[in-house]
Amino acid sequence: MIPDGYKPFISDDHFKQETYKKIEKIHAKKEASILASISAAFDIIPIKDGMTLSFHHHYRNGDLLLNMVIEEIKKRHLKNMKLAPSSIFPVHKPLVDLIKNEQVTAIYTNYISGDVAESISKGHLKDLLIMDTHGGRARAIETGELAIDVAFIAASAADEKGNANGIDGPNPCGPLGYIYPDLYYAKHKIVVTDTILDKLSSNDIDSAYVDYMIKVDQIGLSTGIESGTTQMTKDPVQLKIAKDTVKLIKTLNLIKDGLSFQTGAGSTSIAVSHFLKEEMIAQKVHGSFASGGITKSLVDMFDHHLFKDLYDVQSFDLDAVNSYKNNKNHHLMDASKYANPFYKNNIASQLDIVVLGATEVDLNFNVNVTTSSTHKLMGGSGGHSDTAYESKLTIITTNLVKSRIPFIKEHVETVSTPGTSVDVVVTERGIAINPLRTDLIELLKDSTLNILPIRSLYQKAVTMTSIPKQIKHEDRIVGLIRYRDGSIIDVIYEVKS
Repeated sequence: MIPDGYKPFISDDHFKQETYKKIEKIHAKKEASILASISAAFDIIPIKDGMTLSFHHHYRNGDLLLNMVIEEIKKRHLKNMKLAPSSIFPVHKPLVDLIKNEQVTAIYTNYISGDVAESISKGHLKDLLIMDTHGGRARAIETGELAIDVAFIAASAADEKGNANGIDGPNPCGPLGYIYPDLYYAKHKIVVTDTILDKLSSNDIDSAYVDYMIKVDQIGLSTGIESGTTQMTKDPVQLKIAKDTVKLIKTLNLIKDGLSFQTGAGSTSIAVSHFLKEEMIAQKVHGSFASGGITKSLVDMFDHHLFKDLYDVQSFDLDAVNSYKNNKNHHLMDASKYANPFYKNNIASQLDIVVLGATEVDLNFNVNVTTSSTHKLMGGSGGHSDTAYESKLTIITTNLVKSRIPFIKEHVETVSTPGTSVDVVVTERGIAINPLRTDLIELLKDSTLNILPIRSLYQKAVTMTSIPKQIKHEDRIVGLIRYRDGSIIDVIYEVKS
C-alpha cells in the first residue's frame, strides 16, 4: 500500500471521465501526412527551443530514433530542450554532448543507464532529472502534469495512412505499450518507420491519432531488445534463491488454478519462472495470466497452457515478439492499463504474485533499483514500485552478498520502492518477511523454510563483508524519484569526482 502522506492528485472517477472526454475529441483525425525526413518535421511543426519531445523504448539498446532526433537538435543549435523518453540506454550516448552544452536541460524518464546516466550523476544536466514509474509516467501525461509537444513513435512497419505496429517489417520489436499516453495526449504525433506496407498484421497504432509519418533507412535493431541478461542463470547461488522463492510460493498454497503472475527479465527471475513452471505442471495447475515485459520463459509457460493469457507492455526477446504476432491470447497492454494508479482495475492490480530484483534492500524493506552503492545512476523503477504496490504478494529476490558488497543494508542509498509495498525478501541465506504481513508470518511459522528477521540477514551480510565505508556525495540534487501518484519519495545527488 502507499505509505502515509502519498495522496493522488485527483480521484479515479474524475481521471477516467476526463481521459475518455479527451480521447473522444482527438479521434476526429483520419490520416497522417507523409514527411520526407526528420528535418522536415522540425520545419513544419515547427520544433523550437524549450519544447518537450517524447520517445518510447521498445527497441531498448537497439533504438536508433532518439539519436536521429538528437542529431537534428544539435544541427539546429536548439536550446533548453526537454526530453521524455520512457527509458534511456547506452546506445543513447550522443545525448551526453547535448546535455553538456545545454541544448537538453531537463529529462523525464523511467530508467537510465550507460553514459547518459554517468553524465547526469556527475552533475552535467542543468535542470532536474525526473524519474517516474511506468504507471506514473502514464498518469503524468494523462493528467497534463507532463505536457508533451511532440511524440516520436518508432514503429517496425506502417501503412500509407499512418497505421503502424511493432511486429511487421525486418526489425520487429513487439507490442508498443508504452507509447499510448504520448499517442493520445501529445500536441503532435509522428510515426517513424523503415517499412511501409499495403496491409499490416495489426493496426496497433491507429492513424486517427497520428499527425505525420516519416520513412527512414532503419528504425532500430531487433537484437537490441535483448540487451541485458535474458537467459536463465547458471549461478548456483541464484538458482538456490529461485528454488527457495518457488518453495515459498508453494508453502503459501498460492500455486493454484487462476494464479496471476509477473516477473522481470533478469536471470534469477527467469529461473523462478522455470521452477514455477515445473510445479504448475506437477500439480496440474492452470493460471489466469502472466504480465509485464514478456520473456521467452513466460512464453514457454503460456505454450504449455499454464496461463490462459499474456498481457505484454513490451517484449524482452524475439520469442516474445513472435508469440505476440501469432497468438490471439498474447495481448498488447498499454502503459495505463498496465499500471496507471488512476486506471480502474489495471492489470497490475489483478496480480497475485510479482517477483522483483533489487540493488539494495534495507531494514525497513525499502528497495533501491535506481543507483549503485556509490550513488551513481544505473537503472530506475520502471514497473517495480507499480507492481510492488498492486500485487497481493511482492517478493524481492537478491543475493545477500555479491563481490564483497552486502545487498542488505541499514539504509538504502535511494528509495525506488517503499518498504510498505514489499512483503518478502528471499536471499541465498534466508528469507525475511515484512513484519507488516502478520498473515504471512502466521502461515509460515511451522514451515521448513529458513525464515529470519531482516536484521539477522543484515548481520550475516556485514559479518561476511564488514560494514561498508559510506561513500559521500555532493550536496547538489540532480534528480527526483517520483512515486506513481506524483509525490516525491527520494532525491538523487551528484556524485563526488
